Amino acid sequence: MLMRTDPFRELDRMAQQLVGPGTWSKPSVMPMDAYREGDWYVVAFDLPGVTADAIDIDVERNMLTVKAERRPVAKADGVKVELSERPLGVFSRQIVLADTLDTERIQADYDAGVLTLRIPIAERAKPRKITIGAGSGRKEISG
Repeated sequence: MLMRTDPFRELDRMAQQLVGPGTWSKPSVMPMDAYREGDWYVVAFDLPGVTADAIDIDVERNMLTVKAERRPVAKADGVKVELSERPLGVFSRQIVLADTLDTERIQADYDAGVLTLRIPIAERAKPRKITIGAGSGRKEISG
């Protein structure tokens, strides 16, 4: 059996379940990291205890939405929960993607409770050299 030594922590946990993160009616924010790796942006979301089929990823124009649901573990008859601190319910995060990213080629991977999205930089946004013509008269500069 687990011993509870701090009654105020239990009250705080119950209050969070009623009005704060982790409730069934109010989406919670999921922690994330984002970084650039060469010609890709990588975004990693922490979703421990969430199954891959409970994750939904949508892109509409340049808005990326990630939703995940952590469901309660099914309990067998005669099982009494002594302590439940992990938040349950729907978790959601929206990110506005720059126009310079290629939203048609986003890659998603889920491993060890971490959802990793790899978003490539669009070809039109990559740096390129522009040559200058020599000679008389005006020359067109193309990219």
